[in-house]
Amino acid sequence: MITLSLRFLTGRFHATPWGHHVNEGFAEWPPSPWRLLRSLVAVWQGKCHTIISEPAAQHILRVLSDLPEYALPPASSSHSRHYMPWFKKGPGDKTLVFDTFVVVPPETEVLLVWPDATLSAEDRATLSEWLAQLGYLGRAESWCEARLVPDIEMQTRLAEINTRPLGTRSAEPAMEVVRVLCADPATAFEGTHTPKETTTTGKGKTKQTTITPHYDPDWHLCGETLWLHDKKWSEPPGSRWVRYTRRADCLKVTPQRRPRVSSQPRPQVVRFALDSSVLPLSTHTLPVAEAMRRNLMGIFGRQRERINGSLGNSAIFSGKSDTGDVATGHSHAFYLPTDEDNDGRLDHLTLVASDGFGPDELQAIDSMREIKSREREESGHPLRVMLLGMGSLADYRPGHHGPLGPAKEWVSTTPFLAQRYPKKSGTKRDPVEWMTSPESFVTAMLREELRRLIQRHPELASVDLDSIGIIRQMENGVFRLGPQQRRPLEFKRFRQKRGDDGGRRLCGSFRLAFPKSITGPIALGHSSHFGLGLFLPIMSSGATQLDQGDSNESVRNQTKP
Repeated sequence: MITLSLRFLTGRFHATPWGHHVNEGFAEWPPSPWRLLRSLVAVWQGKCHTIISEPAAQHILRVLSDLPEYALPPASSSHSRHYMPWFKKGPGDKTLVFDTFVVVPPETEVLLVWPDATLSAEDRATLSEWLAQLGYLGRAESWCEARLVPDIEMQTRLAEINTRPLGTRSAEPAMEVVRVLCADPATAFEGTHTPKETTTTGKGKTKQTTITPHYDPDWHLCGETLWLHDKKWSEPPGSRWVRYTRRADCLKVTPQRRPRVSSQPRPQVVRFALDSSVLPLSTHTLPVAEAMRRNLMGIFGRQRERINGSLGNSAIFSGKSDTGDVATGHSHAFYLPTDEDNDGRLDHLTLVASDGFGPDELQAIDSMREIKSREREESGHPLRVMLLGMGSLADYRPGHHGPLGPAKEWVSTTPFLAQRYPKKSGTKRDPVEWMTSPESFVTAMLREELRRLIQRHPELASVDLDSIGIIRQMENGVFRLGPQQRRPLEFKRFRQKRGDDGGRRLCGSFRLAFPKSITGPIALGHSSHFGLGLFLPIMSSGATQLDQGDSNESVRNQTKP
């Protein structure tokens, strides 16, 4: 008895059966004897030619050219898709290629058994050394480890054999018939059809014709695929098709049990550092946030592609359900780029979702390496991201940087955009003062947003709206933001969304003083999920405490309808 063991180290066997195109999606299973013998010839010629003579190699291969039986482990089939350069229609042309493969657990073995074959002890030692040099079977990515199984071990594993030549018998129930390409011992080691080069020397009676074969050794088994296609061989010379029976469910995809849901709370905050030779200006907060959302949604969609080919959707990332319904609350993700060293350029980005990020979202976040956008591609300055950490809102303590706090005093770092336009008519029209003073209207809209903020967060239930101090951040009658004293109009306020009117809405900047320390983020108004209307905490050690005296009271009085 001779038994060979094949273990596929990556858990994949990549091979297309003879007679099928790669895009047909067929995977060879079991590995054909024809493919195995050709691989052994390649290993012998490339690695063992000096230690294995041609007569010894031919003798061993002739023995293995008989029909084997198989012990196939549980497996399934899968595929990947690749867009390869095609150049048929131009330099950028690509073609879709399917890479179909058999998925087999790396710890299992495929056994090829020749029950009646025998080899001498010397030949078995040669074959064992030969198999140790076999690095892959099929395509080059099918890494494998081959060995000669001792007979004493195989005696205890004969029950594993489940794939045999059909012969003249009928297929058993629960079995299916599959054609397997095997070597024909009578012709595989001949060279009657192999390509040869004819050379003529001399003239007249001294004329001599020399025929030199292209292959060494000159066997049909060594025929190259290019030559076979050129000669339009429907089947390789020296081969034969043999019908085998295998289990009908040998490539059945077995559903995996869903992992136990961890009791650990889902992360609500993810922090990134931004890196580039030219960091984006703080005025580009909105485009950077939109690009981050677009990139994360794309990564998630590709990783969670559905069976019908449509991309997966994360309601946490997109704020929309699978049917396109927009989320009504604010529990989905906020994308908050920030300038935390006050140099006027964005250097961090914080994701915050009160519902938390699930395992699928975390996988997409872990795959995030660069915020890609057309602007960055054209400038030649890629904007890379580095994951700093993640956790719950409770994990972030006083003294941490970023938009989380906690703190009593907060200041605008991006313009607050009014969530609606002034109502100039009707029973619910706004006060005349709001019509004549845009600053008063924007302040009133901020108070409306603060009221909703208190309603959304139970921990703020004890905070009275009138106890919140609001001061406009203005200089010479113009709103100003940040150390650079930028005007709100300098910030990009239009989203890349058809019909968005953020750039036409009234806007302003403010400082807020709460009666107690609260936890952020505080992002209010139009496009607040994209970093607009963002307030940063003022730590007691970093700024003068806000005086909540007459100036605050005057603003509160101005904003009451």
